[in-house]
Amino acid sequence: MATPPITELNARARDIFRVVVDSYLATGAPVGSKTIALAAGLNLSPASIRGVMQELEERGLLASPHTSAGRMPTDVGLRLFVDGMMQAMEPTADERAQIEARAAGGGPVEEALAATTAALSGLSACAGLVLVPKRELTLRSIGFVPLSRSQALAVLVSDDGAVENRVVDLPPGMNPSALVEAGNYMSATLAGLTLAEARARVEREMADGRAALDGAARALVERGLAVWSEDGERRPILIVRGQGRLIDAAAAADLDRVRDLLDDLEGKQEVAGLLDSASAGDATRIFIGAENRLFALSGSSVIARPFRGTDGRVVGVVGVIGPTRLNYARVVPIVDFTAATLARLMG
Repeated sequence: MATPPITELNARARDIFRVVVDSYLATGAPVGSKTIALAAGLNLSPASIRGVMQELEERGLLASPHTSAGRMPTDVGLRLFVDGMMQAMEPTADERAQIEARAAGGGPVEEALAATTAALSGLSACAGLVLVPKRELTLRSIGFVPLSRSQALAVLVSDDGAVENRVVDLPPGMNPSALVEAGNYMSATLAGLTLAEARARVEREMADGRAALDGAARALVERGLAVWSEDGERRPILIVRGQGRLIDAAAAADLDRVRDLLDDLEGKQEVAGLLDSASAGDATRIFIGAENRLFALSGSSVIARPFRGTDGRVVGVVGVIGPTRLNYARVVPIVDFTAATLARLMG
């Protein structure tokens, strides 16, 4: 259903709709006419309020989950509120300080991203998400540890101290000395280079006959570099923090929804695709409930914003996922500030 423009609602309908949405976002419970009648400044009888609520329901903005249970905003109603009525609140000085401190914590970039995402999760009471392309590693050292006759563990250490392991298949009949030879060659020859630069140098040296390696060690060097390069090209980094915050007192009565949501978060490739769709443009994207197929069953909202490097290119997307009744006015500016902070980190 298309969201009607806010201008189609008269002042009384807007006032009543705002009270319903504000109350629902605060409590998660349907709102009755008596509660609205007590709201300051409305001066309307419960009967008049019920008539307006019926009109709002007919427009698709409100719904009643049970007979005489009051009403709550639909996904369409929440979209109208977010786009046309919400008054965003700036992050406090303490909230900004928490995010900046986590981003500036030092260590490998992935650790800083994870820490910042955890801070965002804590401040928003949602699960925090960040998606970035696999960074171009600069090599410090590479070694190989035998696992079996047919496989070895390739251990890569980058210049920022990050350690990554990959299992590589060994050429038939390779002996342990070839593992040592391949590791020594790569560490001595390729240190300080990116993966792309390392592959180019190995290809040149082997083509010119300058690589002092036997056939088995040469094959292992090529396989080791290929594994890392292909992995970096295919898979972005998706970090999820704070899933436990999705299970709060209000969610206890709706554990099936939370279970669906946690199952969705396990499908990281699909989540990455959703965040990647938010990378177009500069604005914050808000997906409410059934507006997004991935989280339609769990009735969840996603707030996501891209962030850019110094060259203007999008270098990642950061956001949160939580129930549709999350505090959009507070959370959207926090996501915006986190995106700006990560842009400085990744720049």
